[in-house]
Amino acid sequence: MKKKLITAAIALAVFGSSHIVQAQITWPPGVNKKASVSERIGVTWVKIDYNRPAVNGREGKIWGSVVHYGFADLHYGTTKTAPWRAGADENTTMEFSTEVMVEDKLLPAGKYGFFIAMGQDKATLVFSKVSTAWGSFYYDSKDDALRVDVPVLKLNESVERLKYEFSDQTENSAVVSMQWEKVKIPFKVSVDLKKEMVASFRREFNSGIFYRYWQNMQMAANYCLINDVNLEEALGWADRSINTYFGEANFLTLSTQAGLLEKLGKKAAADSVMKKALPMATLLQLNSYGRTLVRQKKYKEAFEIYKLNYDKNPDDIYTRIGMVIGYAGVGNTKEALKYAEKAMALADDSNTKSYIEKMVADVKAGKPVN
Repeated sequence: MKKKLITAAIALAVFGSSHIVQAQITWPPGVNKKASVSERIGVTWVKIDYNRPAVNGREGKIWGSVVHYGFADLHYGTTKTAPWRAGADENTTMEFSTEVMVEDKLLPAGKYGFFIAMGQDKATLVFSKVSTAWGSFYYDSKDDALRVDVPVLKLNESVERLKYEFSDQTENSAVVSMQWEKVKIPFKVSVDLKKEMVASFRREFNSGIFYRYWQNMQMAANYCLINDVNLEEALGWADRSINTYFGEANFLTLSTQAGLLEKLGKKAAADSVMKKALPMATLLQLNSYGRTLVRQKKYKEAFEIYKLNYDKNPDDIYTRIGMVIGYAGVGNTKEALKYAEKAMALADDSNTKSYIEKMVADVKAGKPVN
């Protein structure tokens, strides 16, 4: 009896309570490997956490057997309409740092439990506001944030362990796909990049890193100029890049301010600022400015900048390339090709030669050159 009392006393002293709590040590996963994949789309982070079951000799028996079709009663938990957990063990989760569009349907920023109601030819993707469940045994449709129907595609080669991948990336979208055995379920995730860029600029402005460097303010203002968005606020950023304690009047800051003034209908003020800016420009800055004008489809103005640059530096390969872009923009194919020959005469590496050859092909085909 005395020994039992001593043992109990030791247990109480160690755990601080009559309730003994078991702490789990680190242990390797079982048959289903844990995985995580993430990618940034624009400025938006997309992260997927999931468990990877294996086919393990069950070819032809996964779909409709191991993975049930539709919403089913799994005879466990509280739901009678459970989708597939889109992986194994605990919830597959997807997290988005900003709002996104999934197959052109809006999904707010956040972390979601991800389920799939499988079909032979079509699957229903389910994003649930509950992301901490184990499987789909307690799934409730009232927690749905979004449902999207997508096609089920067939693969020629079998994928042994379930995986999620990003593909077909653009600056504002990517295709996410679940692949397992000989099935692939892709869906497009896209973002409103301009909106999220402006929101990001505002957050950084408030954090303090924005106004301490004129380069940051100029880059943000110039992004708005090129993309024709948030112009009034961007003009304020451009002004701060020049006139605050950390500001600097140079070609980049002044030309950005001038471009915004012009877009806001203040042409005389814009011309006055550009008159100050042009003498400050380096060769490469003028070339870059010409490209900016081309992207804005201001081909005549771009040509004038390229001509100014070439007249100052006629023996430089970049100014000759600029003349190719300038003449192509105003529709003078003959002169564009002539300057391409002049540029090729100065090309001393294979990459530059290939670039000029592509420009020549584009000019001859009447395609945009930049």
